[in-house]
Amino acid sequence: MDNAKKIKVLVVDDSAVVRQVVGKMLTADQSIDLIGLASDPIFAMEKMRSVWPDVIVLDIEMPRMDGITFLRKIMAERPTPVVVCSTLTEKGAETTLQALSAGAFTIITKPKVGLKNFLEDATEDLLSAVKAAAAANPRMLHSAAATPRPPAKLNADAVLPPAGHKAMAETTDRLVAIGTSTGGTQALEAVLTALPRVSPGIVIVQHMPEKFSASFAARLDSLCAIEVKEAENNDRVLAGRALIAPGGKHMMVKRSGAYYYVEVRDGPLVNRHRPSVDVLFRSVAHCAGKNALGVIMTGMGDDGARGLKELRDTGAHTVAQDEATCVVFGMPKEAIKLGAAERVLPLQNISTEILRAA
Repeated sequence: MDNAKKIKVLVVDDSAVVRQVVGKMLTADQSIDLIGLASDPIFAMEKMRSVWPDVIVLDIEMPRMDGITFLRKIMAERPTPVVVCSTLTEKGAETTLQALSAGAFTIITKPKVGLKNFLEDATEDLLSAVKAAAAANPRMLHSAAATPRPPAKLNADAVLPPAGHKAMAETTDRLVAIGTSTGGTQALEAVLTALPRVSPGIVIVQHMPEKFSASFAARLDSLCAIEVKEAENNDRVLAGRALIAPGGKHMMVKRSGAYYYVEVRDGPLVNRHRPSVDVLFRSVAHCAGKNALGVIMTGMGDDGARGLKELRDTGAHTVAQDEATCVVFGMPKEAIKLGAAERVLPLQNISTEILRAA
């Protein structure tokens, strides 16, 4: 392959083991041109003066300049997809959210021990992340969290019975269900911070690793007029509140009389994800139907596309984010192809649509 057409990748990590293993992995792929290995951001910036990478693989904890500062500098000067490959622990979740907020494309967790073996085993995930990042919309680089990819791909039938087209009777309560993945953390911030406190109840699936959803919800809660919290089993879906599915758990909406609540539970990976957007959307189609608005936003893959179609078939209003404002036009594109989206809107119009639908 012509080098001009290859994906130019720069690795920035103070670990010699990471630079060696990741460098070897990238060099072995014919579609990638490894343009450099840097032990810290200062060395990286020197290399970038001569050739700018298409994708940066970045550690967070480094000497001379930390990865977060470097990430913010890159996004301010010349937005470039960044795959963060870092040691992530529950204690460090806030640092990870800072990386996502600063514009990291995705995050891959590396352990403190057994690093070399992990990196060798994670070759496919790392390469997939780099290639997906290279295809991202550079004008809309936002944040997302990596989700491990298992070999099997199940649909919502693995968690919920097949959807029928007849939902429960109409009520005065309105419910908004949002599904998103890569690029979704900042997209959700843009939507939720634009909502006034008097807004319909919202349920959200953002593909996110375990232990990060609570910190993510708390951060949004500090920024928004509405209440934002990580969902707990039996939480009510209330006006002025947004519930975010916990990482590693499916979230379904149930109905008791005239009010809605959520069930949070384990289950198989659906469309390679837990939580799954399809599972959430199907549950909303069953219990809310035309009382609901379904919104699918930026993300890789097709999770949520069939669920949004089920929502529309029950009479719910449905919206897909447009290509121009998506980081990755995967999930919305698949939903549009299925005829699941009643409207296709730019990110900045979605909050208005939520209020209009209410």
